[in-house]
Amino acid sequence: MSSPAWAQEEVAAEESAAPEEPVVASASLESPILEPAAPMISTEVPAEKKKKKKAKVEPMGESPEAADATDDSGEERTLRVFGRVFARASADEREDYARSLSVSSARVGVNAGFEYIEAEVSADLSSKTMLKDAFVRLADSDKRLRLYAGQFKAPFLARELESTWDLSLMRRGLVDDYLTETNGLGGRRLGLMGEVRLKEAWNLKVSGGLFEGSKDELGNRTSEDAAARVSVRPFKALTVGASTYMTQVTEGTRQYAVATDGTLHLGALELTAEAVTGRLPLGNFTAQLGLASYLIPISKDWSVQPLAGAEALQLRGDTAGRGWAAVGGVNILFSDAFKAQLQAEHALRPGDEAPGTEYSLQLATRF
Repeated sequence: MSSPAWAQEEVAAEESAAPEEPVVASASLESPILEPAAPMISTEVPAEKKKKKKAKVEPMGESPEAADATDDSGEERTLRVFGRVFARASADEREDYARSLSVSSARVGVNAGFEYIEAEVSADLSSKTMLKDAFVRLADSDKRLRLYAGQFKAPFLARELESTWDLSLMRRGLVDDYLTETNGLGGRRLGLMGEVRLKEAWNLKVSGGLFEGSKDELGNRTSEDAAARVSVRPFKALTVGASTYMTQVTEGTRQYAVATDGTLHLGALELTAEAVTGRLPLGNFTAQLGLASYLIPISKDWSVQPLAGAEALQLRGDTAGRGWAAVGGVNILFSDAFKAQLQAEHALRPGDEAPGTEYSLQLATRF
């Protein structure tokens, strides 16, 4: 190999062995520098927060405890239209299981409140006596003192004071019917009632008032009756109370009744019990009531409620007698607006010669 050729190959080998210098990118017209983009202004309107749906509350006339929920809500001005429909089918052994269809309740009403004044009017279109409640309630700024005037429930018997919607039974039972409907102790009446509520003292509530008397055998209105009730809630799960009703108090009480009651909530289990004693035209009497129900959620809106109850009535005067009832069934509930009830009752009612069984199905809705 000649010297020039050897030199050329050596130089080429050195150039290939030499390390490459790093290439620095420089700005040019072909690759422009990117500047930070200006912030974009969103034109989308933020979605409104969904308002929490308020649970339905029974009217004050149907459930006096609803007055407490209304007072605790903090709303100063309210206007509410409400209603409900109960459609029932039944078959009674006493009538050879002949099917009976009825609309047991078709209630409509309106409640209006402003600061210290509240009024409510309701009517039942399925009843012969359409007007149910028509009263005005006055309260102080703290809602501790209340005054009721008009037609409303007298504060007697916990079973009677509970709303028919909240009550797991289709009917209030033979004891309530016998005392309220047959003998005129309690129920809805014209009257004037005062009430005191002290939340800090075990939620103490004391109610008492004078009410229009019942009619006698000749259809004449008797003198005024009196009723009173006191209840406390020593802890959230338990409520205990006592109530009394006295007829013709201005002329010397002729008939009266005294009752004690308790309600216990243990999670989904609800237990209620009530004992009553007093004097009726037929003589002294005693009565006992008990009811148990258990709420089983199935989904967000659906739930099942099995129930069982019993009650007994004893007449201890010159005309002795007794009555009793055992009931069981299941309720299917959808949210707080619909329920289907299937129940069976085996009972010896006042006036029955032998016990009988009745099967009932009821569909109910409210707004």
